[in-house]
Amino acid sequence: MMHRQRGMTFLGLVTILLILGAALYAGIILTPVYLEYTEVARALEQVRDEHAAIDTNPQLIRNSLERFWDVEDIKGIGWKEVIIKKINDGYQVRAAYQVEKQFLYNVYLTTKFDKTVVIPQ
Repeated sequence: MMHRQRGMTFLGLVTILLILGAALYAGIILTPVYLEYTEVARALEQVRDEHAAIDTNPQLIRNSLERFWDVEDIKGIGWKEVIIKKINDGYQVRAAYQVEKQFLYNVYLTTKFDKTVVIPQ
């Protein structure tokens, strides 16, 4: 009479733990990057809300961005790197950037972010 084996081998268990550990480690590394992106997105939206009611220009928008960047202590992208472009409806403010974080030795995790808001005129 044959009995079926049940359960998991030690090698299978180690493999699953390595995969879960790598995913957890990547999550720990990338969490601050995503939190900073939410601060960038919030700063752009606050600048949009602040300048929607006034007659604005690119210099006033940059001054507001600088203030928000200083308050939020954003390091992933500089406020000078934000692109402000005149469009028909007003101004388009775009923060497009990527962040590389070292994962293991020469393996890096790259995240790309792109947030655009339109400030009506």
